[in-house]
Amino acid sequence: MENKLNLLAQLKKEKNAVILAHYYTDDDVQRAADYVGDSYFLSEKARDVKEKIIVMCGVSFMGESVKLLNPDKIVLLPDSEADCPMAHMASVEKIKEVREKYEDVAVVCYVNSTAELKAHSDVCVTSANALKIVKNLPNKNIFFIPDKNLAHYVSTKVPDKNFIFNNGHCYIHNSVTIDEVKNTKEKYPEAEILVHPECQKEIVEMADYIGSTSGIIKYASESLAQEFIICTEEGVIYELKEKNPNKKFYLPKENFKCIGMKKITLDKIIKALETNEPQVHLKKELIKEANKPLENMLKMAK
Repeated sequence: MENKLNLLAQLKKEKNAVILAHYYTDDDVQRAADYVGDSYFLSEKARDVKEKIIVMCGVSFMGESVKLLNPDKIVLLPDSEADCPMAHMASVEKIKEVREKYEDVAVVCYVNSTAELKAHSDVCVTSANALKIVKNLPNKNIFFIPDKNLAHYVSTKVPDKNFIFNNGHCYIHNSVTIDEVKNTKEKYPEAEILVHPECQKEIVEMADYIGSTSGIIKYASESLAQEFIICTEEGVIYELKEKNPNKKFYLPKENFKCIGMKKITLDKIIKALETNEPQVHLKKELIKEANKPLENMLKMAK
């Protein structure tokens, strides 16, 4: 492990590279990264870093987002097969259909989406800023893509807006059941339930706290409680334990992991830096169009 970290440090220096990683990647990857965070934090960092090469340790839509925000950089995605199924669970055709039906509509695109979907949207959001951004949009009608669960959660907080729902979901968060959470709560009755809004409505309603991965980490770190049931991908446990070594964290189910995120390994990061592959390539016109809603997000979220 130490040898690999030393080699990475050497390669980063030689190549003028920086490593970004999402909380859902493996512990070793988070340990090796220069910046670890949720999608919003990583978007901000991707736009501002000065290094020539950005290694994005996450799934494909994250690599695309980095390229959109900083198109002059070389962007490496250590495994080109690392993907998020939800990112594809909407269509340009449906967006056009909704725009024709509703005059006053904002297409709000969760950052967990392809560059093509972003290019046809008005503003991007993350789970950390979706509520704030939707509240501040002047539009009455909101077409929220691709995740139906996050959309439903935001809609309950903004009752004056009319939501058009899309039928996408995160297969990890959507898989958590009420029985799994109830059974975990019975085993650990003192534990607070912290839930990501990509979970189903019934799970969200059981929560002591609802928020993004960064929000969950912040809440657990500040809470007086000592035990927590974490209803989000298991990779976040690494940072929770780093910040709170004396607190206990439980997952509602086994194998609560994103296959795409776990494809990123130290060996693949090293190989990517050695070979400058696989790179994220996007056409200039797509970058121009898909960058607009991302920039709108960064402005509106401040």
